[in-house]
Amino acid sequence: MTGDATTSGTSGSGDLDGSTLSNAFAEGPAFVPYLVAGDPDFESSKAYLEALDRGGADVIELGLPFSEPMAEGPTIQTAIARALEGGMTPDRYFELAESLDVEASLVCMTYYNLVYQYGTESGPRPFVERAAEAGIEGLVIPDLPAEEAEDLRAACDEFGLDLIFIVAPTTDGDRLDRMRELVSGYVYVQARLGTTGARSDVSDQTATILERVADWEVPRAVGFGISSGEHAERIVAGGADGIIVGSALIDVVAEGVETGRPVRETANQLESLASELTEGAAAGARKNRSEPEGQ
Repeated sequence: MTGDATTSGTSGSGDLDGSTLSNAFAEGPAFVPYLVAGDPDFESSKAYLEALDRGGADVIELGLPFSEPMAEGPTIQTAIARALEGGMTPDRYFELAESLDVEASLVCMTYYNLVYQYGTESGPRPFVERAAEAGIEGLVIPDLPAEEAEDLRAACDEFGLDLIFIVAPTTDGDRLDRMRELVSGYVYVQARLGTTGARSDVSDQTATILERVADWEVPRAVGFGISSGEHAERIVAGGADGIIVGSALIDVVAEGVETGRPVRETANQLESLASELTEGAAAGARKNRSEPEGQ
């Protein structure tokens, strides 16, 4: 893993200088893929994550599997089950992060129970410290309300990690204001209600949600349902600073597991889909600049 997470964090959305995650969006729309660490096993997972990096990933959301993933749809729940059956634990997770040969920044996406109970003392500090040592540069914790995130924000500030929040179509009022105060790195804009999963269309709610966070001083990355280069192009052309893709990539992994396909072939398919998504996002940016295709 390249980079040093201990020097990359920010303290709230008003201070972006030095944030590696924000910088990942600086040269154009960022491609942010998600895979479950250890799916279906340690070595295969490593090969797949490095393939996404070759395909153009700017930030990789690396899921730490938890036995009760309430925000996930069937695709990711099944991937989590495979990873847990394959022996993935928080300590193995950090070993995997440290072993990766990637240029992309790493973000840990998991549930707060694992964060809070890690180590010999309660609270988020031991987990965040270990994450920083492993090269993790940010955290996404779907089940932690912003109103209860003070301790985690403090630990992230201490060890230089960004704290990313998910803004759903129903997020508003005081909760939205609190997220804005605490967020750093980027904001994860949830394009639709429900659990995660690839879709054949793009939600018409996206533009409305992007407008809600238009004045936030962090990049806006849209996820939930993106599965093709065309989707990526439309999302970025609609104003997103990046795209987050998970289930469509996990579908490739799952197919490989089900058919017994060699790891190298699955890795090649992941790299190809990553390239398609990266190129789609770039095409959306060109539309925003009113440049002819090909420039």
